[in-house]
Amino acid sequence: MCLGVPGRILQTTDAGGITMGTVDFGGVVREVCLAYAPEARAGDYVIVHVGFAISLVDEAEAQRTLEILRAMGDALEQELSPESTLGSVPAERTAP
Repeated sequence: MCLGVPGRILQTTDAGGITMGTVDFGGVVREVCLAYAPEARAGDYVIVHVGFAISLVDEAEAQRTLEILRAMGDALEQELSPESTLGSVPAERTAP
């Protein structure tokens, strides 16, 4: 199962011309590619799918979504586990 999971950007960095972000998913922190959401800044909430931020979302919606995911049991933990592709960005998919 693949989910678009909301998270808050803690900081952004430039990785060879590609904007990356450190994103907090309710306590789990991962590096994600921000190339598909170039307007995203530290403090913003984004929806992340397979290591890419795909859109901005407001904080209230992000919190509602995280609550729903937590209510689903271990779905969020499975998506954010080290084995998940959420936190990985394949080399061939790092540019828009």
